[in-house]
Amino acid sequence: MSSFPYLITEMEEQQLELNPNSVNGLSESTVPLDDDTPFLSSHALSALNEFLAEQQSNSAVDSDAGETEEVALVSEDWRLSQFWYSAETARTVAEEVLSLCDGVDSRVACIACPTLYAYLKKMDPNVSLQLLEYDKRFEQYGTDYTFYDYNHPEELPPELKHSYKVVVADPPYLSKECLEKVAEAISFLIQPGESFLLLLTGEVQKERAAEILGLHPCGFRPQHTSKLGNEFRLFSNYDPGMRLGGWEK
Repeated sequence: MSSFPYLITEMEEQQLELNPNSVNGLSESTVPLDDDTPFLSSHALSALNEFLAEQQSNSAVDSDAGETEEVALVSEDWRLSQFWYSAETARTVAEEVLSLCDGVDSRVACIACPTLYAYLKKMDPNVSLQLLEYDKRFEQYGTDYTFYDYNHPEELPPELKHSYKVVVADPPYLSKECLEKVAEAISFLIQPGESFLLLLTGEVQKERAAEILGLHPCGFRPQHTSKLGNEFRLFSNYDPGMRLGGWEK
């Protein structure tokens, strides 16, 4: 909290009360119109201007901080069934993924979830990520981007095989066929042994997620920036404990 370094006289207080807006843009060139008009002393005027400048600076910093909490993405393309996560959802899932990356060899694959990729990259620029996505606008991410058509999981580059400790998938469509195809890609990407899988998809896929991938629903409910008619859920192949709302009983 800031305060004036100088005391303001009673006459100066009266001037401020008469015209509270006069504190904006004050300068030392301000002079009284006549001998009876109250005015601020040069010391008080300097202190007041210093205070106002500091307040404006703090306000700008606070504004910038608020803006950087969210990550800018290209616009959604509904023809590709694209719906970006809300900032809270993206941060929550990103924090969970980063908690699972406990070593230098912890590589992460993001299947059709560019929002998560962007937040992970922002929260930890050093994390090893691969975004598998149909939309070629994301080629801007360079070598972190791999073109991915869920219809053809067999066309994934061989160098990606069994390379990822953490895989997060968000199938573009809520059908059994789509989930089965995405499951093939997951099986191709995920490394043997200890590995972690997170699936974000509709509530209608709950039984299929268990049947096809052996996943359990978590209490956390993902949200999107656009209002969707289908309720979304988060599933995992491991017990997150108290995180993500825990496994739903």
